[in-house]
Amino acid sequence: MPSLKDLRNRIASVKATRKITKAMQMVAAAKLRRAQEAATAARPYAERMDRILANLNQRVTSREGLSPLLVGTGKDQVHLLVVMTAERGLCGGFNANIARLARQDTQRLLRDGKTVKILSVGRKGYDILRREFGKMIADRVDLRGVRQLGYANAQEIASRILALFEAGEFDVCTLYFAEFKSVIAQKPTALQLVPAKLPAERPGGAREARAEAIPEYEPGEEAVLDYLLMRNLSTQIFRGLLENAASEQGARMSAMDSATRNAGDMIDRLTLKYNRTRQAMITKELIEIISGAEAL
Repeated sequence: MPSLKDLRNRIASVKATRKITKAMQMVAAAKLRRAQEAATAARPYAERMDRILANLNQRVTSREGLSPLLVGTGKDQVHLLVVMTAERGLCGGFNANIARLARQDTQRLLRDGKTVKILSVGRKGYDILRREFGKMIADRVDLRGVRQLGYANAQEIASRILALFEAGEFDVCTLYFAEFKSVIAQKPTALQLVPAKLPAERPGGAREARAEAIPEYEPGEEAVLDYLLMRNLSTQIFRGLLENAASEQGARMSAMDSATRNAGDMIDRLTLKYNRTRQAMITKELIEIISGAEAL
């Protein structure tokens, strides 16, 4: 049975831990609001970009000479998986869920006889995936020194992907991130970047097109489409970074809230055990005193 001193030390240690988890929960709550606003603001831009690309793709008459970012290389052998996770832990299953989805797709591709390469964005995803797929990690992006995510960070990642694509290192590129739903719900998502998957025409799209003004593109649909495809790569990556940032703070806030409540429950149990142990020791001492007095 632990002594009273051991129980006091344990209670003090758990109380200190509860202060830390409570502080981390409050910091995550403060960061979550800004990250959620940024992620929500980026969604309409990315969706509008997809719609413009889909419209341009439908208006292009000749498929010859189109950018490989849209039509691909004509092969489906080498796959590049861009796995974006957090740089830090203590955020529940956020990192593990994204890595699990990437691991499942990697195993499926390997079973189909494909070649898989991994570009890791974030330290936690790299640490998880290197245990099983260390030889497949082609590159790694470290964002630990970035205090505020910006479009320049997405452009840097897009530049690395384009360099690998132009060198013929892969045929298909897929982005993995967590889409922010709520504080307690983050959905691991796989988005194909190369060749770009454009949204299908919605029902009533022709009627809507007739009702709206028909834009004219200069210098031409093909040139504008090529430029927007490269821009779209950075845009989708930037959206993934913002979604990940909001999901990370939401997951950390939820995890630290659970940790704080668990620490409170543990303190209550230890305090009860401490009081019972103290009461038993006092009772034992009283019995010894009374027994000694009666013996006299």
